[in-house]
Amino acid sequence: MTGKKIIREKGYKFRLYPNKKQKILINKSVGCTRYVYNHFLSKAKEDKYKTYTEYSK
Repeated sequence: MTGKKIIREKGYKFRLYPNKKQKILINKSVGCTRYVYNHFLSKAKEDKYKTYTEYSK
C-alpha cells in the first residue's frame, strides 16, 4: 500500500415516537432555534455580512 487512508462515512436512519409532552418540548425548541437563526440572519444582512470575528467581539 502507498499509505493512503480510506475514509468511509456512514449514515443512520432512525425514527422517534415522542409522547405528547415530548412533542411540545421539541416544537418549542425548534421554534426558539428558528427565531434565533432568523434574528441573526437579518442582522447579518443589515450589517452587510460582517465576519465571524467581528460578531464575536
